Amino acid sequence: MNAIATRSINRLINGALAIKPLANFAKDRARNMMIKRAESIGVYWLDEVAQLRARGGDTAFNPVWEKEREGICDRTLHYPDYYLTSFHAYDEGNLGWEPALEASVAAKAVHARLWPEGDARGDSRLRQSYTDVLLGQLPQPPKTIVDLGCSTGLSTYALQRTYPEAKLTGVDLSDYFLTVAQYQTTAQVGSEHPPITWRHGAAEATGLGDSSIDLVSASLVFHELPQAAILAVIQEAHRILRPGGHFTIMEMNPRSEVYKKMPPYVLTLLKSTEPYLDQYFSLDLHQALIDRGFAQPTEAQNSARHRVVIAKKQ
Repeated sequence: MNAIATRSINRLINGALAIKPLANFAKDRARNMMIKRAESIGVYWLDEVAQLRARGGDTAFNPVWEKEREGICDRTLHYPDYYLTSFHAYDEGNLGWEPALEASVAAKAVHARLWPEGDARGDSRLRQSYTDVLLGQLPQPPKTIVDLGCSTGLSTYALQRTYPEAKLTGVDLSDYFLTVAQYQTTAQVGSEHPPITWRHGAAEATGLGDSSIDLVSASLVFHELPQAAILAVIQEAHRILRPGGHFTIMEMNPRSEVYKKMPPYVLTLLKSTEPYLDQYFSLDLHQALIDRGFAQPTEAQNSARHRVVIAKKQ
C-alpha cells in the first residue's frame, strides 16, 4: 500500500472514530475480541479478575483494595489533560479498578500471538526479549532503576528478575494500577529482593533527584502519550540519569510490516483503544532523543511488532 493510500485510510478511520457511537462500538468490539482471545489460550479472564476483585471475601470492590490505594495515592497530584481520557476501551481510562484488575490478563491476550505458539507465555516472552537486549548491550548492571509508566508492574518485575540487586522505583499516574502492582510483588518476584518503591506520579515529572539514576526504562508507554508528553518524558529521563546512564525504551515498531499490512478494520479497533497512536507513529524517536542531549541511540528488534531503543546520557 502506498503512502497516499495509507493516509487516506487513516483519515477515514480517524473520521469514523470521531463519531461517538462508532467509536463506542469499536471499543466494545476490541474488548470482546481480547476476552475471547484470552479464553482461547487458557487465560480465564473473567475468573482471574473475579478472584482479584473478591479479595477479603467480598464480591464487590472491597475496602481492602481501597485502603491500600489510600496508602499509595498522592492527593496533591495534578493529572495532565491527556491522561483524563478513555484508554483500552475503558471510559475511565486508567483511573479505575476495572482496568487495573484486568491489566495483567489483557497483556497476556494482546501479546499471545507475538510468537508462533500463540499461548499465554507471549507477554512474559516479550518482556524477556527486552531484558535480553539490555543484558547484551548495557556495559554493566545498573544499581538504580526507574520504570516509567510501570502500570501494574509487569515491566518492573521483569527488570527486577534481570537485575536482582538493583534498587527499583516504579512510577505511574494511576494509583489503582500501582495498588495492584504492590499487591502482586511478592508473588511475581519473591521477598528476597530489595523492595520496589511504587511512586504515584507522572513520567514527565517524577520528582526524583538530578543525575541520580543508572537506568531509566519505559516499556510500552510512548504509544499512549501525545508527542508533547513523549518529549517531556525524554527530557525528564535525561535529567534524572547519571552521566553515562541509559534510557531504554521498549515499544511498538512503526516500521513493522505487521502494522503496514494490518487490515483497516483491525487498525480501527486498535486506534479506538489507543487515542495517541498516530502521534507516536509519526515521531522520529531517535532524533527526539538526540535533540534532548542523548548520544546516537541504538535500536534492536525484539519481536515482529516491537523494538528496543537504547540512548546513553553523554
